[in-house]
Amino acid sequence: MDFEFSKDEQQFLREVGAFLAENNDQKYMDVTRENMAQVCDTPERREFTKKLAEKGWMGITWPKQYGGQDGAGFYEYLLNEKLSSVGAPQIGKGVGIIGKTLINVGSEKLKQEFLPQILAAKIEFAVGYSEPSAGSDAAAMKLKAVRHNDGWLLNGQKVFTTSAHFADWYWVGARTDPDAKKHHGISLFLIRMDDPGLTIHPMYTMGAERTNAVFFDNVFVHDDYRVGDLNKGFQYIAEALDIERFSMFTFSPIRGRMELLCDYVKTAKRDGKPLKDDPVIRQKIAQLTTELEVARVLGVRFVDAALNSTKTPTVEASHYKLYATELSRRIADTTMDIVGPGAQLALRTEDAPLKGRSESCYTYTVIDTIGGGSSEVQRNIIATRGLGLPRNF
Repeated sequence: MDFEFSKDEQQFLREVGAFLAENNDQKYMDVTRENMAQVCDTPERREFTKKLAEKGWMGITWPKQYGGQDGAGFYEYLLNEKLSSVGAPQIGKGVGIIGKTLINVGSEKLKQEFLPQILAAKIEFAVGYSEPSAGSDAAAMKLKAVRHNDGWLLNGQKVFTTSAHFADWYWVGARTDPDAKKHHGISLFLIRMDDPGLTIHPMYTMGAERTNAVFFDNVFVHDDYRVGDLNKGFQYIAEALDIERFSMFTFSPIRGRMELLCDYVKTAKRDGKPLKDDPVIRQKIAQLTTELEVARVLGVRFVDAALNSTKTPTVEASHYKLYATELSRRIADTTMDIVGPGAQLALRTEDAPLKGRSESCYTYTVIDTIGGGSSEVQRNIIATRGLGLPRNF
């Protein structure tokens, strides 16, 4: 496997770097939001994604027949890494989860209605899989969809829908056949977020970021807005989750947290002695830096597998998601240990070590090991699909 960037890839990175330098503005970019920096939850951040669209980068890996550039998937990886390194919104749900699923299985009506809007960054989506009794185990969802005239009536609840309060459309999984086996009988729908039958209630994470509970009360969806084949929704969800596990948890923010810790150790003192002279601390830093390189290679390995296989590299996605998010957690834990009591001071607290980033990294990285499928689910996937072992649950 060749880990060096080609001349074209290096040129693309320079082009993206110049674009980010030209648009360097905190209203677009905020690394202190950690992994949540990827969302477009303000008018300014949506404005930024439109600038990405004007560059033609939103559909850089889409087929030309749908307005894309037929670029290799590696370019999307490079773009998201550069965007996440400065805390800018990434090309995520619309381009990846929704857009690529519509390209693969969507009707011509849905393609014509949604794909141009995605490419122009004129539309935002929320994704509704999780429910009170169906988190990482998405197949356990119970949101009920019942046939009604030329469509469906949906009743039930979703939770942890991060974008519901600012999205335009809702990408929702619902149970259309209650008598089918757990992983069958689920279908995907597209619903307007301003539907009168939807009620949105805010929920807040440990990192003080907003997510939402969404309640469905006889929400009618025309069958034209059902995505793909009836009762095959879980298959589409599983394939999209593989994309999410990689695209949502980019490597650059993890590297940034490690660099933040290294810079602190190089300059800070404890009891009048430089921290960098402590052999135990140096060993911890060296170990984490080595693990950081492993995470980077696992990410490149996933992209390579995606480019050179006709199937979605599910196991490789789980390898990367499990290792990278758990490593991010270890870096946050080690930062708290090394910095000491001051590490508990919140972001932007005056005189807080690392400007309060140690506290924000610690609270945010807990979420990363859960979103997109918890670490336990990733271990199950690796054990069953990668090694042929039985499931843990």
